[in-house]
Amino acid sequence: MKKSTTELKGVKEIARRANVSIATVDRVLHNRPGVSKQTKDKINEIIIELNYQPNLLAQRLASRKTIRLATLIPMGSKETSYWEAPLSGIEQAEGEINQLGIIIDKYFYDQNSSDSFTDQTKIILESNPDGVLLAPSFVEESVKFTNGCTELGIPYVLFNSDLPNNDSLSYIGPNLYQSGYLAAQLISYLISDKDKVLIVNISKEIDNRHHLLKKEEGTRAYFKDHHKPNDILKLDIKQTDYKSIEETLSETFRENDNIKVVFVTNSRVSWVARYIDESKKDVILIGFDFLKENLEYVNNGVIDFLICQKPKEQAYRGVMSLYKHLAFSLPVEKVHFMPIDIVTKVNCPYYQN
Repeated sequence: MKKSTTELKGVKEIARRANVSIATVDRVLHNRPGVSKQTKDKINEIIIELNYQPNLLAQRLASRKTIRLATLIPMGSKETSYWEAPLSGIEQAEGEINQLGIIIDKYFYDQNSSDSFTDQTKIILESNPDGVLLAPSFVEESVKFTNGCTELGIPYVLFNSDLPNNDSLSYIGPNLYQSGYLAAQLISYLISDKDKVLIVNISKEIDNRHHLLKKEEGTRAYFKDHHKPNDILKLDIKQTDYKSIEETLSETFRENDNIKVVFVTNSRVSWVARYIDESKKDVILIGFDFLKENLEYVNNGVIDFLICQKPKEQAYRGVMSLYKHLAFSLPVEKVHFMPIDIVTKVNCPYYQN
């Protein structure tokens, strides 16, 4: 394909200033080997100085190479609509790049079943995609899967939660520790020294590496750092149906008075809100995620604060990062933390996921 006059002039000018061949500039632009670090640095300095922007789209169309991506996220469930937002982000990205030879194969697992997750990862590895976008739920199984990706040379991007000691191309999502730290700062404005705080983790799988515990860790750290004397209670609820949640909460409230704030560390805050509403408990309720089932309780005053971190944008950015890396060899942020937004009844009509 013939290069445009503007682009050719740009490459020629870079080559002239660097006193190298056009082929050498082309190697640097496409991140190919065969150029010394000193020469590469010099060329990159000139590229920045000239604000040179290669016509990447034309290059992509000319290559005609198909790139196949695999995405693996939990399927929708009756317990939470959270994963509708990331799926929408994946579909948005797909709509923007599918005409450029990018194919996205979508895989889903039951977030209450590690076997379901493992079955899908085996299918993905057998298909040997060019890149993977993963929302990990089961730590041990996710680490095994990403190790398999690394062995096959498949770059992968994580979103929503990170993994320990991973070799991902990028992580896009919340800073879990800081999310909990922020929640604690918010709580500190709402309580007296004698009030108790109840942290509620609701998940089928909770071990010492679980992402919800990072939020709890951040919450406890704030109280310690600021010498707050409040008692912090904790519930790990592994049976995620409403009846089990109701029974566990009822027992906890019977055994403890002065619980002023309940902090739910994930999107299942609506289940706790239902209990608070039905039992007429006078507590402040804080949870996560801008979901329709949560907004119902925000609007009727049961949930006081939602901490939101744009799951649709997380997934969209994840797909686009893989696309830019695989199609153009462009650098990708190793870590991209999402903003930590606080949504209330007042501002929720104006917020977007």
